[in-house]
Amino acid sequence: MIIDSLENAYKYIDLHKSFAKAFQFINNSNFKTIEPGKYPIDGQNIHAAVSEKEGVKPAEAKYEAHNFYIDIQVCPVGSETIGWRPRQKCKKIKTPYNADKDVTFFETEPDTLFKLQAGQFVIFFPEDVHGPMIGDGLIKKLVVKVKI
Repeated sequence: MIIDSLENAYKYIDLHKSFAKAFQFINNSNFKTIEPGKYPIDGQNIHAAVSEKEGVKPAEAKYEAHNFYIDIQVCPVGSETIGWRPRQKCKKIKTPYNADKDVTFFETEPDTLFKLQAGQFVIFFPEDVHGPMIGDGLIKKLVVKVKI
């Protein structure tokens, strides 16, 4: 997992061949006006989704991990709390792996809760189990999926 400010995104583009294109999409997005929905970027290699949902309490968060995609998550406005735990510590599967959505849900507690502020991003790799959308009120979220 990596957490940083969008102004420092250039430091991470060499970590993956598609990160430059993913961060270009993020940096060219108008966070105030971007509408919920799906956004194709580079076929199956990179795609994005914007959602707006009511935040949940920490105990209600859905802890998930992906096998074939890396998540770059941005909270465009306001803030969002996210839970994190290493995948090797998550032994109890809540929902088995769904290949179409590339997701496994776990029944677990976070090792860490952190607040993602507007202007920041987090990168979750397949070994990172994460529970997003924790908070009060409406949370707007941008997730860019990058195929490993």
